[in-house]
Amino acid sequence: MLDFSCNEEACDLLDWYITLAFNHKRHTELIEGINSSTQKWRMKDRMKTVSVALVLCLNVGVDPPDIIKTQPCARLECWIDPLSLVPQKALDSIAAALQKQYEKWQPRARYKHSLDPTVDEVKRLCTSLRRNAKDERVLFHYNGHGVPKPTANGEIWVFNKTYTQYIPLSIYDLQQWMGAPSIYVYDCSCAGLIVESFKNFANQHEREFELLVNNSKTPYDGPPMPSYSSCIQLAACGATQILPMNPDLPADLFTSCLTTPVIIALKWFVLQNSKKLLPGITMDLIDQIPGQVSDRRTMLGELNWIFTAITDTIAWNVLPKETFQRLFRQDLLVASLFRNFLLAERIMRFYNCTPVSSPSLPSTYHHHMWQAWDLAVDTCLAQLPTILKDPSVTYSYSPFFSEQLTAFQVWLSLNQDPTSVPEQLPIVLQVLLSQVHRLRALELLGRFLDLGPWAVNLALSVGIFPYVLKLLQSSARELRPLLVFIWAKVLAVDCTCQNDLVRDGSYKYFLAVLGESYMLAEHRTMAAFCVSCIVNNYKPGQTSAMQSSIVSICLEQLSDPNPKLRQWVAICLGRMWANYEPARWCGVRDSAHEKLEALLSDPHPEVRAAAVYALGTFLNSTTERTDHANAIDHSIGMMLINKVANDGSPLVRQEVLSALQWFLIIFENQFVAVGYQYMEEEKAKESSGNHLLAPAIMDISFSGDGSTLAMEKLRRVSSSTSISSMTSSTIHNAYGTLGYASVFGNIWKTLISLSNDPYPDVAKLAEKLINYIKNKVNEIHHADSTKNGKIPSMSEPSSPSGRPTFLTGDSPPSRTNGGVPHTGHDSSRLGKPANRWTESNAPYQQYQYFAQFNPIRKTFDKGPRQIREVGEESEDSQEPKTPLIETQYVPWSTKYFSQPVLKIGESDIDSSSHLEKEWLYLRNETVRNGILDESKKLETGKLDEQIFINKNPSLPTSLKFHPYESHMVVADKECFSVWDWERGYLLRSDSAHNHQNVRITALDFINAHDETLLMIGSDDGVVKIWKNYASDSDNRLITAFQVIQDLLPSTRGSGLILQWEQHMSQLLASGDVRHVRIWDAEKETKTQDISTGADSCVTCLTSSPDYPDLIVAGCGDGTVRVYDRRLAQNECCLLVFQEHSGWVVNVMLQHKQNFGQIISGSVAGDIRFWDLRHINSLKNIPPAHGMTAMAIHPQLDLIACGAASQFISVFNQNGENISTIKYHDGFMGHRIGPISCLGFHPYKASLAAGSTDSLISVYSVNRKH
Repeated sequence: MLDFSCNEEACDLLDWYITLAFNHKRHTELIEGINSSTQKWRMKDRMKTVSVALVLCLNVGVDPPDIIKTQPCARLECWIDPLSLVPQKALDSIAAALQKQYEKWQPRARYKHSLDPTVDEVKRLCTSLRRNAKDERVLFHYNGHGVPKPTANGEIWVFNKTYTQYIPLSIYDLQQWMGAPSIYVYDCSCAGLIVESFKNFANQHEREFELLVNNSKTPYDGPPMPSYSSCIQLAACGATQILPMNPDLPADLFTSCLTTPVIIALKWFVLQNSKKLLPGITMDLIDQIPGQVSDRRTMLGELNWIFTAITDTIAWNVLPKETFQRLFRQDLLVASLFRNFLLAERIMRFYNCTPVSSPSLPSTYHHHMWQAWDLAVDTCLAQLPTILKDPSVTYSYSPFFSEQLTAFQVWLSLNQDPTSVPEQLPIVLQVLLSQVHRLRALELLGRFLDLGPWAVNLALSVGIFPYVLKLLQSSARELRPLLVFIWAKVLAVDCTCQNDLVRDGSYKYFLAVLGESYMLAEHRTMAAFCVSCIVNNYKPGQTSAMQSSIVSICLEQLSDPNPKLRQWVAICLGRMWANYEPARWCGVRDSAHEKLEALLSDPHPEVRAAAVYALGTFLNSTTERTDHANAIDHSIGMMLINKVANDGSPLVRQEVLSALQWFLIIFENQFVAVGYQYMEEEKAKESSGNHLLAPAIMDISFSGDGSTLAMEKLRRVSSSTSISSMTSSTIHNAYGTLGYASVFGNIWKTLISLSNDPYPDVAKLAEKLINYIKNKVNEIHHADSTKNGKIPSMSEPSSPSGRPTFLTGDSPPSRTNGGVPHTGHDSSRLGKPANRWTESNAPYQQYQYFAQFNPIRKTFDKGPRQIREVGEESEDSQEPKTPLIETQYVPWSTKYFSQPVLKIGESDIDSSSHLEKEWLYLRNETVRNGILDESKKLETGKLDEQIFINKNPSLPTSLKFHPYESHMVVADKECFSVWDWERGYLLRSDSAHNHQNVRITALDFINAHDETLLMIGSDDGVVKIWKNYASDSDNRLITAFQVIQDLLPSTRGSGLILQWEQHMSQLLASGDVRHVRIWDAEKETKTQDISTGADSCVTCLTSSPDYPDLIVAGCGDGTVRVYDRRLAQNECCLLVFQEHSGWVVNVMLQHKQNFGQIISGSVAGDIRFWDLRHINSLKNIPPAHGMTAMAIHPQLDLIACGAASQFISVFNQNGENISTIKYHDGFMGHRIGPISCLGFHPYKASLAAGSTDSLISVYSVNRKH
């Protein structure tokens, strides 16, 4: 529960504790899936650098002529002094060292050296590596420290065979030899010049290729043009810059940064006097740092880990996402080189060199994360002298990762804006596989992903996927809740991970969590969701899950107390056997469809909808129809129409239609026959003047003898009369026609009923299904018409325009293309029957023919050429069938996991939504407290001042004040209007969109203290509830249901009578029926029917929060009946007061201050006061003859009566007349009309009156009297 302790006044407000009804997500949001598009995070063209060419032009001992070196100057190449060895050995040693340095980043690459080479040697090396690499990447590392600088003509230098000359090597040629994709590293002075030349030559290659293609006389069919422009280049300095010669630095500083970044970073740290916080650390000590780069438990390994995390973080925060993906996630070696390139930029800029890259990167040398690196280095190096002096001293790990996780936690607590990106996200990724940090990192990652789809996409783009995938191999139980949560978030946004989870068996992780009874229900729910995503429309996932007993695991969870778990277990089952027959038959063996039946009565509509969804996919999962399969499907069909076809939630009713559509598809012939017969009957009713045709099929009509004869044949094999006259053997041969016919007939009636559903989305779906059958019937009618009324007999071969006989009870037609049957009349779809009969054959003999058809044969398909053996499948029966309608229930349910679900511990009392609600509740409290002032006004004034008058669009029949807003809703027969009675204008007027001849008889406000909903009831038993009811543009019907099914529209009855109980979220409903129904708004289903015991209708209902178990009903026979809902259905009636002589107009059960007192009034005009402890009335007010309306103020001592004789009398409970209203205000005020409705404002001394002249008025206390 929310904590309001910081505001004592707000905490005391009663409104905080009033339950909000119809406020679940199914009511507050549209039923649709997630809207955000999945971003591309998976690298489609992931590459490897498979070959590396190390070209070293050092010419040890000889300096190039165009560079004058300082003395002393930088000498080290790959940390080797070339002058300390003989030239050739030095060259070989440097090449071997360079290869080892590269192998740390890509150990599996093929390395080739070319030492002081010639042009031909370079050509052979490059062409050989490209040939072996095929379409993978090749790296060309060029060290030109022993040759002149690159030329402006785009040349680098190599040697002749005798090393007496420098020979230019054109970059143009090098491009051709290397091909693409390639990466180039240039470690030489003026290296930026090579990058510029490379780009120019790449453009030249493209132009030449275009000319070649355009000038070719024949279509070009050679190899595609290599994409030289997409090659990657890393250069040590700009086009005019010379490499640093500082003797404290290596000569190949750029190469050192790229291949040994941690060592050079530490040495550079020591070299900087400003960073020498520890003067005892020398360059020699750096070389003695213990540990391996690959071992994170050592100092050197942890520093390397920190360095990787920092450079990754800098790149992710600075680079565009596409560039980051290409350079830092596509290729391991490229990613390492670019991370190290960021260090090269930082160090070399210090020596006036600017490394160059293609593609170019933004400047990062000044990024503040480098300060974190310096701090981490300083912290680690502070321990170095002690550790070197005493090896037994334990190394203390750096607090870097803990501090960064804390920073991420702070960001989560203070900033959750999608436009603000947490810079620590790559660091969280780095520690996910660390046993020290992963638990905390997973928890924070889960909190981040919980922010929404944008956060999931951000995490996937940074590269989180392989890490969380690998963690599924962990057996640590403490990680299970966190991992299933994270994976639920990922799969809710991007379900393309099915293959990854199935390929290495990671799906078993979720099955294990789902099957563990000790796991919290919330975590098992997420596991069920993850499994459902894995098997969704993915046959390998279904097969793998099937082998792991997923069906039995899910069935065991169906009775779990947690509704969200029940919901997702059912959805998981539905996805599991969707278009996958082995899972269906596994479910049959475990009686899955029978166990799902219990969920059809679940108190939660989402669970009921999930069960219907699962049963629907169960129906659609059979590819070969058998008697057994048909029997199961028919039992499911009856189960659905008997239990949930009239469910109170439109969410469930839509799923019912989605499930029933498979009957229409699978048993199409039978429904065409049923539909045809129904339409002919409706046509007969129409011709006899007794027509009650559903709107969805009103336009169907038939003419011609041909259609009549065809219908006769259909009726002969589908009606119960024909079936009852058959022998038992005939019925057996007919596949049990009688039972099947009843299933199809009941389903058809259900579709007709739902096509008139009060919720538009449900009605539209039902109409689509009916129209599908209607179109099939029209096809038959059209085919018959083209034959001039002649129907081919069964003894004739079928012709292109002929049609087969449809059987209500026969096995269904085949669907060879897996989709909705074609609506045309292709002659290739028709063929000869297997046997010929004459018209003299008995009707049952036709069954012997139709029994030979494949049970899922198409409507207009040809007959079988031979009888198929039982169990034999057609080649095309495996394709999934295309649905006629689709709902958004499952995608909408999935959206739950993409939205924030974690409950943050901190109070959100400063949030705008909380403050708005607090203001609203304080306003409500002020209005309620104002009743004392209203009571004082009545002591000195009369309630007869007309403060509002206006003409309603039609004759008002009922009205209601909003308790806190200045709204008054007025209903007439078909429409409702919303007035602002204080300002005097109409806010909105709209139709209730009821069926013809249906009138509005009840209205009320729901959640009046909060976001108010408007409830309207009609005399056909339908209740509709609107959100934003006063807005013309933003209003929305959030639910509609038939609270009482057997209520018939009438002009003389009481219609539908409603009493809303906000304190219990229950709706009392009655009217022209013999019971009072208690409807639970939370469950959206009835909880109890109380027999009224009266022979007349119920005219009014009342209840009180002070007496939550009591219901008082006024009846048409003048009785007032008191019920106790705690008693048995037929024993609930406690008292019957019988002193009224006519229709009870209104009744009220008063509050505790008038203990047990009931006030009622009848059309005879008498008002009586009752006490629950007495049989007779305590007192009565003399009658005002012809009472048509009555209102009782719930707070004040006021009773108002309206009469057909055009006056309103206002009394107190002592019978004293407070005022009589006969005329409208004004000098020439005319007489008020006959009163049709009255209503008091709950917290004001204001009375609203509607009259038969369509005028509505509001009267308040006139203090002038």
